[in-house]
Parts: sequence; structure tokens; C-alpha cells
Amino acid sequence: MMIDLIAHIATSNGLADTVSKQALGIVLNGAERQGSPLAEVMFKKIPGARVLAARTGVEIGAPTGEIARLIERTPGGRRRVALSMISALQDAGLDHKAIGNLLPSIGSWMQSVHGMSDFGHLGDLMSHADSPVRGEEVRAA
Repeated sequence: MMIDLIAHIATSNGLADTVSKQALGIVLNGAERQGSPLAEVMFKKIPGARVLAARTGVEIGAPTGEIARLIERTPGGRRRVALSMISALQDAGLDHKAIGNLLPSIGSWMQSVHGMSDFGHLGDLMSHADSPVRGEEVRAA
């Protein structure tokens, strides 16, 4: 399942599979660090997603401690996670167009494979677990 998602991201964005895997890991790591529903849904639906997020976090030097995670869920911390995620995606070789297409390509795959609509927007990544999200299906999944 993870291989299919990586291939879909690669095809949708014109990226190599290795770059697509790195980009997916960066997005999942950033989403998990912020407590976003996006991460939890993907961790439940896609075997290996949590491992990819953690491994990628180590590779990019993301904070891993408990206190760091609490700080990253504050407004200032969330802003910092978003900036570091964009920087990591650029370092991985994605340009602005590929970064802009990344979440919609994840969302289209989640819709086609898991029937989840209204998924894969920047707001999904930046929304924390207790905030209202666009669709209850994200929270319920």
C-alpha cells in the first residue's frame, strides 16, 4: 500500500520514487509533530507510515523529545514546523509546484483507495487534533 502511494506521488508530481518517499515522510513527520488528524488517519490506514515519518524525522533532524512536541503544537511552534517542513521538501528537491501538488496528490490517492474525500489540503496538515476540520470523515477514520 505504501509503495502504491509513493508511486502515485511520483507519477502525479513527476518525481523519482526515492524523492517521493522522502517527501511523503517529511509531510507525515510534520503532520505528526503538530498533532494533525492527517497523520493519525494515514498511520491507521497505511502500514509503515508511522515508521516512515519517524525515520524521516531522524534524517532531517526533527526534534523528537516530549517537550519539543508540546512546543511544536503551540501557534509559534506550529509555524516553525511548517517552515521547517517546506525547507526540508525543498532540500529533498521539490520546487514550489511540486510542493503545491504534494498534498492534493496524497488526497486524491486517499480518496481513490480509502474513499476519503476532502482530504489532502494544507489545512489538514496545519489543523491540530482538537480543532474543527473540513470533514468529520478525517476525524472518524
